[in-house]
Amino acid sequence: MIYSKITGTGSYLPEKILSNHDLEKMFETTDEWITTRTGIKERHIVSAHQYTSDLAVEASKLAISAASIDANKIDLIIVATTTPDKTFPSTACIVQTKLGLSLCPAFDIQAVCSGFVYALSVADNFIKTGAAKCVLVIG
Repeated sequence: MIYSKITGTGSYLPEKILSNHDLEKMFETTDEWITTRTGIKERHIVSAHQYTSDLAVEASKLAISAASIDANKIDLIIVATTTPDKTFPSTACIVQTKLGLSLCPAFDIQAVCSGFVYALSVADNFIKTGAAKCVLVIG
């Protein structure tokens, strides 16, 4: 039986940080109010011309490196997102182009919080059926 496994992971956060103190200047709130209710002190936010695909590409490069694979061995790209760059083409196709991987299928899955789990399941099934050997899942 064919099995799938995760061979590498990568993550990327935008450089721009918005702190609770920054929010105090923008809204009628306090750092204490936000922290006691959420535990959050700061959050990373995208810059004006930074998109989901940009974050996905950076995380993908790290995952590919961590897996020690040739990116050209990727034969399917699945992106789980509820914040696509645009309606079409899919964010997966945009990532595919930015990574220079023009020979593999690429598609998005939109299932809100559970999207990444569904994307992993779809990737697993592609591998188990022999339809793919190396899948890049982003979410």
